[in-house]
Amino acid sequence: MGEIGISRHEFYYELKWWEVKSIIRGYNARHHHGWEQARLVAYNARFCMGSKNPIPTVTNWLKFPWEMKRLNDKPVSDEDIDDLLADINAANATK
Repeated sequence: MGEIGISRHEFYYELKWWEVKSIIRGYNARHHHGWEQARLVAYNARFCMGSKNPIPTVTNWLKFPWEMKRLNDKPVSDEDIDDLLADINAANATK
């Protein structure tokens, strides 16, 4: 939780799952601009002299994970979250 800036207690007990998900999405989105810049520099270095084949677009040449649709993603149910919290509490109780 250190880089994101929330305490462990807040993460485990005070935040709802959708709030944690929003925080993590925001943290990941903060770095997209730098990745976009790096991709454009690499693209220009690769195709600056042209190519015999048609030159692909930047996004087709190098796709980032956040640009791809994930077909297998299923929403997390409340039961899954309760099971996970029960496992975490059981692991903390044994220490």
